[in-house]
Amino acid sequence: MKLLKILLLSFFLQPALLMAEDIDHRLVIQISTDDIRAQETALSNIVNIQKFYGMDNIQIELVAFGPGYRLLTPQSPLAARISSLALQEVTFTACLNTLISVKEKTGIMPKLIEGITITKAGVPRIISLQEQGYSYVKY
Repeated sequence: MKLLKILLLSFFLQPALLMAEDIDHRLVIQISTDDIRAQETALSNIVNIQKFYGMDNIQIELVAFGPGYRLLTPQSPLAARISSLALQEVTFTACLNTLISVKEKTGIMPKLIEGITITKAGVPRIISLQEQGYSYVKY
């Protein structure tokens, strides 16, 4: 019975694993500025890249640190776009080191848009993704 469960599980999981391997393109985007024009450009390019390659053919992760963390807060003028893109399988990641630094300076831990991933350190996250074959773009 256990063998049957394992076989069934592997049968159902195999397509998901193959789909992950079939992704043709991977992109990591760095946002380390609070310049709204740069942030808008990055989000617009995410949409354009998804259209160009097809949403199922590219994995995109935006990593925000330093002043760029503000993009991922509910107070950001681009918060609705972030939430919308997150629904389209774009990963948004905030740097914990930055958040802790802000808390130390202001006494308040920044709140993030629901669904934002947190990584211990932004630059090492980018390095890790590049080592996994992600292309890199900085704004």
